[in-house]
Amino acid sequence: MDRSLDDDGASRMNDAEEYLSAEQRRVAAAERAKLRELRHEVKQAERDLARRTQSVRIGLLALIVAGVALLAGLGWTVLAWDSPATFLRIDIICGTLILISAAVVLVVVPRRGSVGLAAMENALDIQREELRFLGSLYYPTLKERRSLYREDVAGVIEQHRADSRKYRLVHNALQNLIMIGSAATTTVAALDTGGKLTWQNVTIVAIGFTVTLSAAFTGYYKYRERSYFLLQTADAIEEEANAVTLGIGPYKNFGPDQEQQALKLFTQRVEDHRNEQRRRQQQLDQPADQATPTGASPSA
Repeated sequence: MDRSLDDDGASRMNDAEEYLSAEQRRVAAAERAKLRELRHEVKQAERDLARRTQSVRIGLLALIVAGVALLAGLGWTVLAWDSPATFLRIDIICGTLILISAAVVLVVVPRRGSVGLAAMENALDIQREELRFLGSLYYPTLKERRSLYREDVAGVIEQHRADSRKYRLVHNALQNLIMIGSAATTTVAALDTGGKLTWQNVTIVAIGFTVTLSAAFTGYYKYRERSYFLLQTADAIEEEANAVTLGIGPYKNFGPDQEQQALKLFTQRVEDHRNEQRRRQQQLDQPADQATPTGASPSA
């Protein structure tokens, strides 16, 4: 029996490889989908466990408050038994606390038949172990690992920035309190004129308070330096934008067919300017004995 010319080994091997490749892609896609679904379930279980733990803690705190209020009411009643008007006020306050605590316990305590805290922890441990096992079986490609790393880095950056904003807000609030308190202390001390307050004395004290507070805020926040460096960075970025638009400066050697290369260089140079501005901002936030700005502001 004659063989067909199209029925050769090479075509059959190619067909088999394409089939195996398609099957592998299908299996990999199914594994990724299952892995994403399991991760979502684990995160949801973690949130549910956190809410249940918080409810239990609130309930325990309410029980402690109720117990302390009960003991305080009983003790005060025994001690002030001869003065009903005295211990009745305390008993009313303690009774109100007990009622509020009981209402809180009724609200936060899980209903009968709901899953207990220990069962939720065991279920979460099982899901985590299954996620760990499935994650060990699926090994993403280098491109996927880089993409995942890029996404993880974005989350880490946002978390660090959020923490930085929180701590900076607290620091600035305390620093403002220190500066205002110092200026107010000096002002109150200056007002001690032995009862002889005239409009001249009050005016001098008010001006002194304003000048002291303004000098403290100016020295701490460095508004002038921040304005100078921001304007310098804006001018540098504008210069880069004009240069890439007009094809001058570092972009004069790029032809019409090299627009992507010019944009790549433009992006790199703009990012360099922005990174330099971030370094200057960080140096301005450092103490005076550690800050070494890279650029000098104009003299006053």
